[in-house]
Parts: sequence; C-alpha cells; structure tokens
Amino acid sequence: MNKIRVRFAPSPTGPLHIGGVRTALYNYLFAKKNNGTFILRIEDTDQTRFVPGAEEYIKKSLTWLGMSPDEGPDQGGEYGPYRQSERKELYARYAEKLVDMGYAYYAFDTPEELDKWREAMTAQGVHSPKYDHSTRLSMNNSLKLGKERALEMINAGVPYVIRLKVPENETIVFNDIVRGTVKFNSNELDDKVILKGDGLPTYHLANIVDDHYMKITHVIRGEEWLSSTAHHVLLYRYLCWDDSKPQFAHLPLLLKPVGKGKLSKRDGAKFGFPVFPLSWNGDNPEDNFTGFKEFGFLPEATINFLALLGWNPGDDREMFEINELIEAFSLDKIVKSGARFNIEKAKWFNQQYLLGKTDKEFVELILPYIENADFEYEKESLLKIAKLMKPRIELLPEIVDKAKFFFTDDFDFEEKIVRKKWKSPNNEHVIEIRNKLEGIENFDKKSIETIIKGYIENNNLSFGNIFPLLRVAVTGTTKGPDLFETMEILGKNKVLSRFDAAFDRFERIVS
Repeated sequence: MNKIRVRFAPSPTGPLHIGGVRTALYNYLFAKKNNGTFILRIEDTDQTRFVPGAEEYIKKSLTWLGMSPDEGPDQGGEYGPYRQSERKELYARYAEKLVDMGYAYYAFDTPEELDKWREAMTAQGVHSPKYDHSTRLSMNNSLKLGKERALEMINAGVPYVIRLKVPENETIVFNDIVRGTVKFNSNELDDKVILKGDGLPTYHLANIVDDHYMKITHVIRGEEWLSSTAHHVLLYRYLCWDDSKPQFAHLPLLLKPVGKGKLSKRDGAKFGFPVFPLSWNGDNPEDNFTGFKEFGFLPEATINFLALLGWNPGDDREMFEINELIEAFSLDKIVKSGARFNIEKAKWFNQQYLLGKTDKEFVELILPYIENADFEYEKESLLKIAKLMKPRIELLPEIVDKAKFFFTDDFDFEEKIVRKKWKSPNNEHVIEIRNKLEGIENFDKKSIETIIKGYIENNNLSFGNIFPLLRVAVTGTTKGPDLFETMEILGKNKVLSRFDAAFDRFERIVS
C-alpha cells in the first residue's frame, strides 16, 4: 500500500471557517494515525475572490491548533510548489490535452450571452438551465463552430474558457468511505468550466492535477463537494489516472445550533459565538469576527470539541488528548448526518480542560486578561485566586468579571438582595459580625468561618437572611467562590473597609 498522503486545501478568500478547521483536523488525524503525510495546499486560483492576509490567517490558525503541516508553502516538500497560482502552466497543459483528446472543448460565450441564454431558458419554463449535452451545440463553442474556426478565434485574441465534455446517458459510480456507493446520472451534470479566461484552472481541474502529482491517497473534504466528485471521476478516467485515483471521504455538514441549515459565518454574530479559530478584521465592521482563541477557548478544547462533530469513537467517551484522538480516529466512524454546532458543549469541553490545568498554569492563562483590565494584584495572591476561581470559569475572559472583586473595590452590588434583606434585625446582626471579625488576630478561613457560623447559630439566625448580605458586602454578588476563603485572600483590612463602605451604600439603596 502506498504511504498515506492527505491534503488540506483551503482557498485564501477570507478567514478559515470552523468547518474548514474540522476538515483540516480529520485530515491531520488520519495522516498521523497512519504514519502518513499532512499537506497544506493553498488553492488560490480564483483571483477575483483573493483576500490579502487570508493565507497567513490559515497558517496561524493551524499553528495555534497544533496541526503543523508536513509539507506546504512554508515547509516545502518534494511535490511543490504548494500554491496553485505557482503551477499555472501545468493546468493549462492538461486542459489543452483534454481538448485534443475530445474530452473538453473551447467555449467563447460571453458572460452577457450566458445571462441572456439563462433568461430565455427560464422564460421557456426550464428551471436551473445547464450548459450540458442537451444545450452545448446551440452555444458559441468549438463543438458547434469546428476546431479550425475555434483556433482562428483564439489566435485573434477572442476570450475563451475550456469546458469538460460530460458524456450522455452514463451512470458514474464511485465509492465514498463515509457514504458507500454513490451514483450520478451524467445527464444531470453540466459541462463544468475547467480552465478560466485568465488561464487559471477551476477547482475541478486543479485539484485533480495536484492530487495526482502530489500522490494524494485520500481526499477528505466537505459534503458540498460530493456532487462535483462525478466530474472529478471523469477527469481521472480521461487523463488515464484511474489507477492512482484517491479514495474519497465526504464529511457531514456542520449545522446551525437550531439543527437546520449549514452553519454560516453570520450565525456567529447572530447567536453570539465564534465560527472562526482566530479573530478576523475585515474591510467593513460587519466582517469583523471574534475567534475561538480570543473568545477564551483553549486550542486543545477546540480540537476535542470539533473532533466529535461528525465522528463517533464508538463508545461514550468524550475527553481526548490529541494523541488519544490520533489513536482512536478512523474514517469509517465518521457519521453521514449533519452535526449540530452546540456552543454550550464547546464551553463544557473548555471548562474540563481548564480544570485539568495546575493552578500555576491557570494563572499563566488568566494573567493577560487581568493585566489588560489594569487590575492591581499581588503575585502571591494569584495562585490562591486561581485555585478558587478555576471551577467557576468556562471561558478565560470571564475571569475579569467573575473575579473582579479580588482586584478592585469598583464593582456593582446586587441591589435586589440589599432591598430585600437589609432591614432590622438583619442589618444589626451583619454589623455585629463585622465587628467580631475585626477582633480576629489570625485572619484565615478557619477563624473567619468559626466567627460567622458561630454567631449565626448562637443567635438562632437564618443563614438565608444573613449570608447573602455578607457576600454582597464583600464581593457585590451572592454568586462566587467560598466566602471564607475569599475573605482570607482579601485580607482583614480590605474586608473591614469593604463592610464599612457597603453599609453606607446599603442604606442609600434602601432609603
């Protein structure tokens, strides 16, 4: 068996969608599982849609996720160059060869002529008119004009494209690792353009030629390419490359959170979650997107989450380190049906990975957010804060709001609780607890807990009336980590000053 060689072949037309990241991941896992080669190929032949910076974005995304290619534009390799724009002459040669063999033809129809033709066909009741076996002889191409006339037009500088000549009345069959046997009736296929007027190929020709020359053994790509694979099978046959044709595996769609329709880049803005690995700033504000990284996801959590969107390990296991994913991965466990994008599940994965970090590692992760918020902190306190806050964080930026009270006195109060609870005799008891805390010499968790719980129990008070007021006074909220540990970290002076400031504020709230 030939050595496994797979490629991830994105187009640099904008930021890399998370569906593309999953495609890259499955290629990467399959290559590593089989001691194969993972290739990055930049398919930049559509110059009209080329976006500056997109290629670098793709590379940075793969690097962040830990999926560095074995071969690619930066890594080089035996089968380069790895940008299609640098292989232009190769595609033109094969397009001309297909014409010479009778499997393709020159077409001179202008965009305006094609638009008029489609309008006329639609007016006649033909829905989605196709340039195919039934219409090609009525069009402006070398099949109708004759080869001699076509060459005269080409020599005279008349713009043209080259189209694939799809046969009539043929069933095109191929095997898909995910979907099994797939069949297409050739009468349902159009004569795809394989070489454009600018001399660059379309995806259909370019990916066939490149996959052949780069000795690709498996093509693992999105479901949207399934319908085009019949054309690709024809091209392999026409170019006498059937014996080296790769195996196909078409991945299920990533669906919107509601479960209907393909996940789009606009869904992120609509539902408030990322659909790109890294942030992207476009030419317009509506084309600015926050990435998984900037949203606060760890790369390993992102990988784990994506791996299970369309692949089933065969049991109930959910947590996989990358080496475990490589070991467990196989193409035959990819499911056919679309996978619903569940951002809450993604957050759950992220939290699991955060919980797996040591307190020191967690500090390193949250420190940029703390510093960016201009919070003042003592290094010796950060480890204690990290230990206390780690179970309460799903996304890294949450540390700024959820742990704000550790770093500043400028935080909001839950006024609803104050209005409900700050009244006699609750307020007198809370003030008395504050005074008793002032008398503690060793201001640690155990001493604080003893004073507060002892006072509440000795006076037959309700924890539900007293404890929320203590929490709000110190942290502004009834939610948060253990209050006694929080008070120990803040220290005696800070806690007492918080109580004093809070009592004044409480009075203003209820007055």
